[in-house]
Amino acid sequence: MNSGGRRLLIGLGNPLRGDDAAGLLVARALRERGPAGWEVRELEGEPVDLVDAWEGAELALVADAVAPAGDPGRVHCFDAAAGPLPAELAGASTHVLGLAEAVELARALERLPGRLLVCGIEAESFTLGAEPSPAVRAAAERLAERLLRWPESIQPEEASAACAWRSPARS
Repeated sequence: MNSGGRRLLIGLGNPLRGDDAAGLLVARALRERGPAGWEVRELEGEPVDLVDAWEGAELALVADAVAPAGDPGRVHCFDAAAGPLPAELAGASTHVLGLAEAVELARALERLPGRLLVCGIEAESFTLGAEPSPAVRAAAERLAERLLRWPESIQPEEASAACAWRSPARS
């Protein structure tokens, strides 16, 4: 990314469904700290709205909750511009069209940003009316801190190491 490119963080989520607010928590935490070169947006609607939201961005990072798999707060980061998101993210959504499907729709329409990184925070529960779990709150805070220190020159292949401390291997 050149230093003149637009860096956009989009936090996805539903604040009324427990840990589904994970992406919104990342966006709010980053905004509170002073975005350090990041444009920060929150998206509470459908992930398909991302196609318009990241228009013109050189780098877009999308933060969202991912389905529980036994390690609440674990962060999974993927370079989505390099290829499809892993199968475990497909269908792991409280939305009609999930994040993985929205990314693939944008790819088919040739409307991906220059670089697209997806960071999913593993949820504990999507219970209606619940507050986000402590593990997800802590992970959102840590991810926001890492974004503040994000080097301008980071390469896509370094994405997992740069934004995730317990990122699994891509499937």
